[in-house]
Amino acid sequence: MYTTTETTPERVDDQSDAYQRARRRVGQLRGFYSNLFSYLVVITFLAAVNLITDSHYLWFLWAALGWGVGVALHAYSTFAHRGILGQEWEERKIREIMERERSHRP
Repeated sequence: MYTTTETTPERVDDQSDAYQRARRRVGQLRGFYSNLFSYLVVITFLAAVNLITDSHYLWFLWAALGWGVGVALHAYSTFAHRGILGQEWEERKIREIMERERSHRP
């Protein structure tokens, strides 16, 4: 005997919202890992070129430092959900704004 579950519009909306959040999260992760992979490949290449051509001045470190800061910030925005401007802060601000709008309606 088969049982069917009733799908209410609210449940469909919740599933759709959850799917969209999961999809957005996967996009964030893919973006970060792509950035990290590119960083490692390019900086390794620049280090090799630098060491082959002039090992007295390690200019590739400037590129590694600059791009490294960008990778670190990208990691923070991808993985720090409890950070200063993380996901919890964002959700709290959304609730505050919604409450403020609700209380100001005539």
